[in-house]
This record gives sequence, C-alpha cells and structure tokens, in this order.
Amino acid sequence: MATQQSPNITLYTDAVPYGIKVSIVLEELGIPYKVKEISIEKGEQKNPEFLKINPNGKVPAITDHDFNVFESGAILIYICDNYDHKGKLLPKDPKSRSQVIQWLMLQLSEHGPMQGEANYFNSFSSENVPYAIQRYTNETKRHFKLLDDALEGKEYLVGNKYTLADIAYFSMVKFHQISGIKTLNDYPNLTAWLARIDAKPATKKGIDVPNNSLREMVEKPEKLEELCQKVKAMVKQREDEEKGK
Repeated sequence: MATQQSPNITLYTDAVPYGIKVSIVLEELGIPYKVKEISIEKGEQKNPEFLKINPNGKVPAITDHDFNVFESGAILIYICDNYDHKGKLLPKDPKSRSQVIQWLMLQLSEHGPMQGEANYFNSFSSENVPYAIQRYTNETKRHFKLLDDALEGKEYLVGNKYTLADIAYFSMVKFHQISGIKTLNDYPNLTAWLARIDAKPATKKGIDVPNNSLREMVEKPEKLEELCQKVKAMVKQREDEEKGK
C-alpha cells in the first residue's frame, strides 16, 4: 500500500552505474531528494554510520523518513510503490507490472553481475586473466543481443513504455566501454534505445549525481583511463593488505 506521507528521501551514493538507477528514477518522477556522497575510494561505505543503513556496505541506499532501503532493485520498487501513484515507471496493471519486474530481476541477477565482472577483469583487475575476460565479456554481449532482440520494433522493453526495466539496464549498458565492448554497432536497436534514454532531461540530471565523473568518463577517453588506473591501484593496495594479514 502506498504511503500517504510526503517523501523525505536521502540518497547515499557514489558516481557508480548502480547509483544512477536511483537518481534517474527520482528525477523522472519529480521526487525531491537530498544526496549524501559516499566515497568508495575513501572506504566510506564501510563506516559504521553507513552500515546502519546498509549492513552490506555498498551503495546505493536511501533513507525515507526513518526507513532504510538498500539494494538498487529494492530501492526502485520501494520508490514506485510509495510515490509513483500513476504507475508511470511501474505499471499498476498486474501483468504489465510483472513484466517490468521480470526484466528488473534479470538485470539484477544476471546481466548486472556479468557486466560488473566484465568491467572488473577488462579494466580494473591488477592482473590479466584471459579466461575471465573472455567469459564475462561474452556473457555481457549475450545480454546485449538479448536486449537488442527484445527491442525489435519497439522503443522500450515493456509495453513500448519507458519503465524501471529500461532504467535498470541503461545504468549499465551506458558504460559498455569499461566492459571491453568499444561500440554497440552490432546492436542497432540497443543503440537507438540508449540514445532515446540518454536524451531525456531526467537522465541528464540523474547521471550527474553525486557528481559528473561518470559523464566525463564516457565523453573523455583520458578520464576513463584515469579511472581505470586509479581503481587498479586501489585493488592492488587492498590485495597487498590482505596478503599481509
């Protein structure tokens, strides 16, 4: 049942793909919110104060009044259940709602983890692991082909209407370069879909939360390389610390 109170949302996030899922949804629905930047580089996601909000120590998370929500998919559903009264992004019709949630669950359970590992082994790992690079890059491409096929003759994934399903996938597909996939030329429907979402005003605002480093990373190759080197150094440092224990 939707809440009757006004939202009092604080978004805890860093400039990461999973974080912009939430900010784009909030912007698309016109929901006011505050932002608390949680620096992964500084390890702030492991601070005791944040662990009270998300015991798993990862961003994004939100608080709404005195209620905490963690895990990006759970956050998106919570926001829509409570504040998307017209069913703009999560339809009220049970079958349409189910279709959106099916795509959302697939993104969370398969596509997101596979592309996340492709990101890691292509761009962030301190060592070259050819098998892992091949496996996770190919799995990411498989999901891109699945999406491209699903978008044949359509603008969006469910009912030809923009929903949570599109936003969840967009947040990862947008940054395909990190996954070792230089272009989307093999996926024309996906390319058009990406451009369609990219052009939305809410996307332009949401992608710059809590800062514009993700946008810069896509627009400036040197920024992507800078990020990769920084993360590699962080990974190596943590590995060395683990070995020293």
